[in-house]
Amino acid sequence: MSEDTTPDIVLSLEIEDPALADRLATLLGGVAGLRLAAPGETASATIVARDPRVMPEDIDLTQRELDVLALMAEGASNKMIARRLNISVHTVKFHVGSLLDKLDATGRTDAVAHAARRGVIEL
Repeated sequence: MSEDTTPDIVLSLEIEDPALADRLATLLGGVAGLRLAAPGETASATIVARDPRVMPEDIDLTQRELDVLALMAEGASNKMIARRLNISVHTVKFHVGSLLDKLDATGRTDAVAHAARRGVIEL
């Protein structure tokens, strides 16, 4: 326990890159009131890191859908997306509909939120 009798926060790391995991463990090891979980120990919180370039396996988006999604995340309208990607507004609407289906979203904002939570895009 830390000196102020507040229980330590027990933290586990789930990081694919061993070098990054070691670096974080070293940095976090010196933080007062925090300790890393021993193998098999239940943690209070977990830091999970994965390669952001890897698409979650259950989401199969095309590159064009990713382009449309990125512009949606910036708040671009269908017309603005069409101009930026040099495609028709009809094609943008098609891609937006496909994104809503694939991300199981109820609207554009929900699609962006789902994509961010699932690691498809970073905000």
